[in-house]
Amino acid sequence: MNLLNESRLTLRLAFPLMIGQLSQMLMGVVDTVMVGHLGVKDLAALTFANSLFHMPFVFGIGLLSGVSVFTSNSCGANDTAGARGSCRHGVYLATALGLVLFGLSWIVSRHFGFFGQPPEVAPRTTGFFRILMASVVPALVSMALKNHADALNRPWPPFWIFLGGVTLNVGLNWLMIYGNWGCPALGFVGAAWGTFISRCAIMAAMFFWLVSARDLQEWVPRRWLREPNFPDIRRLLSIGLPASFQMLCEVSAFSLAGLIMGHFGAVAMAAHQIAITLAATAFMIPLGLAMALTVRIGQVQGAGELERLRPIAVSGWLLAAGYSLVGAVLFLAFGKILASFFIGSPEVIALAGSLLMVVGVFQLVDSLQVASSAMLRGLEDARVPAIMGFAAYWLVGLPVGAGLAFGLHLGALGVWWGLAAGLFVAAITLGPRLWKSTAAISSTGR
Repeated sequence: MNLLNESRLTLRLAFPLMIGQLSQMLMGVVDTVMVGHLGVKDLAALTFANSLFHMPFVFGIGLLSGVSVFTSNSCGANDTAGARGSCRHGVYLATALGLVLFGLSWIVSRHFGFFGQPPEVAPRTTGFFRILMASVVPALVSMALKNHADALNRPWPPFWIFLGGVTLNVGLNWLMIYGNWGCPALGFVGAAWGTFISRCAIMAAMFFWLVSARDLQEWVPRRWLREPNFPDIRRLLSIGLPASFQMLCEVSAFSLAGLIMGHFGAVAMAAHQIAITLAATAFMIPLGLAMALTVRIGQVQGAGELERLRPIAVSGWLLAAGYSLVGAVLFLAFGKILASFFIGSPEVIALAGSLLMVVGVFQLVDSLQVASSAMLRGLEDARVPAIMGFAAYWLVGLPVGAGLAFGLHLGALGVWWGLAAGLFVAAITLGPRLWKSTAAISSTGR
């Protein structure tokens, strides 16, 4: 009965987070579908830009995960001042990091030739990439505010705000990519402008809702522009830095795989973009579940209800495994059909369908590893999992992928089997650590 009850409580929080994460991912799906109609070369350029974008962006998301942990702890302990500080300092970190990343991306965009991409791809990417990186600032600020709201058990308003942003992005893409209703046809770059404007609108809407919601007045900063409390920032970074490193290890492995695809030509890059878009979209469901598990673990620990930690962990694993079976069937049975929605090239569709077979195989381990990682983060255990993530993706996943791709001449398919190997190692190392941690904390009270 404990497992059933904890599963019900987790799903109540997780459902809007899952749908919200899916709506966020739909921005990338919309861009991929609409740019795919422009041709293989533009889709290959989108792959290159996204491969460079996702690494710093995910680093920022990981850095802000401390907001969820410390706001949920404060919520469980009914500490309103602590929650306000967590939110305010999260916004400070998001703004500062976003500006730094934008400055660095401008420098990187002047040296795209270093990455050895096909000559028809890199020149198309510069303008798109710069605009996309400018959108990191509002995107990270919005994520800090959303993490705060989710940890206060208020996930639905952010869900509707983010979904509205996705709808706006679709309309802006339709106007600016193709030049409808008298708007100049900006082509590939129009997708970046649509994303930038949509993310600014989401940020503005999140601020407006938080400051105007009457039931959150005690939990939202009264003065946003106060002098930072550096001990509080260090606390956020104590969770955020190792969490961001762990997430970066995984995403950078997938991003580097996208860059490796450049060695196999524009068809392989386009197929990889379709596969990574669908895989990342499917990943939003276990990621939303994982976000809910972080909050729930943090809340019960803050409230001192330590006997509930293990039932929450086990129920989280069961929910993740149940979803992964559905995802596996979807990709194994309908991979080529899904790929055909993105592009008409038979060669790209065939290769993307093969890559999605691999995605179907690794669904179970991917769901379990992200759930375990999130729950460890809720226990403020982030350093050792970060080392485990580095070993899984960089010492196992990428070397295995390179060996299969170039040594056994499996090409793009070999790279993806290597990524699957890395996810497997992450799952079998993080899960046992969580099991031991929940047992130790429940028995000792520490």
